[in-house]
Amino acid sequence: MTTDALSYFFQKFIRLNWGIVFLVLLISAIGWGLLISAAGGDIHPWAFKQVTRFSVGLLIMLVFAFIDLRWWLHFSYVFYGISLLLLCGVEFLGFIGMGAQRWIDLYVIQLQPSELMKIALVMALARYFHSQLPPLTFKKLLFPLFLVMVPVVLLLRQPDLGTAMILLMVGGSLFFVAGVSLWMFGAALVGAGASIPILWSFLHDYQKNRVLTFLDPSQDSLGASYHITQSKIALGSGGLWGKGYMQGTQSYLNFLPEKQTDFIFTLLCEEWGFMGGISLVFLYVLLLVLCFRIVLTVQNTFGRLVAVGMTMTFFLYLFINIAMVMGLLPVVGVPLPLVSYGGTAMLTLLMGFGFLLNVGLHRTLKIPRLSIGIF
Repeated sequence: MTTDALSYFFQKFIRLNWGIVFLVLLISAIGWGLLISAAGGDIHPWAFKQVTRFSVGLLIMLVFAFIDLRWWLHFSYVFYGISLLLLCGVEFLGFIGMGAQRWIDLYVIQLQPSELMKIALVMALARYFHSQLPPLTFKKLLFPLFLVMVPVVLLLRQPDLGTAMILLMVGGSLFFVAGVSLWMFGAALVGAGASIPILWSFLHDYQKNRVLTFLDPSQDSLGASYHITQSKIALGSGGLWGKGYMQGTQSYLNFLPEKQTDFIFTLLCEEWGFMGGISLVFLYVLLLVLCFRIVLTVQNTFGRLVAVGMTMTFFLYLFINIAMVMGLLPVVGVPLPLVSYGGTAMLTLLMGFGFLLNVGLHRTLKIPRLSIGIF
């Protein structure tokens, strides 16, 4: 590597948003501590694997951050295509877990293509809207609508309603930032509302039960409502300061299910109370502020749309999980970002932060809108 190349890399290294890197490390470290607690003080079976995956993901995040943003722009559709093929592959090669067929066993890792699609869809939509000049007519929106709806339909077949909803909301946020007229959003909302009775008939019984128990948790407290009932008991029992590290009775008597994944925020609040929960939320808010700062300062359309999509994805993970364990939303199986145990979700989030760091490094880069086409 030449002296000029080393100097260029060093300048990028210095300009990296180390605030985001530090907060990602800090929040993840809190997650490792909670996973040790969930295992009764042992680093196995969850914490050790999570640290190992995080180390790999951190390296991927930094590599993604330093690659030229224009390279990512030109290969966005390729990334989307690979993710879509993997999502289609679940239909034939996937195995069933937790009642749904969502994973592909690659022996090294159990890959969940739906997580990769959250990133790939943002990249593909950002590239498309970057190439389009206003106004965005209905004809121009057919291709991005296709990009969104194909993976949504595949996810509903698995079934994975939570991820399908996240893709729709992230896609909608990019449509809004790209400049789609508000009347089109209004028409879409009316159409979605009118189709609810039809969609309800296609839901699986367990999905219908989740919605019904959300509306009336007391109707089956030992069955379909068991998860959320125990979660609320654990949240309330933590009080202001909590019961202490590894002292949560709901968790250690196994009343609280999935305490290492979807309900890990409940574990935190039982052990550390309201103050522990609000402290973690505060760290998340700081991280979101740094992400939105990148959104507001980037000077090219592709980078801005990528930053919006990645930030929105992170926010939806956070909002849906915390609202879910508090009983404010139906249980949909969305992990707490950077904290819940999980391989593909962790790697996907770190990839997303890698793209955010990349956009921050290239915030002043000028990329002409018409320098690329759809393909």
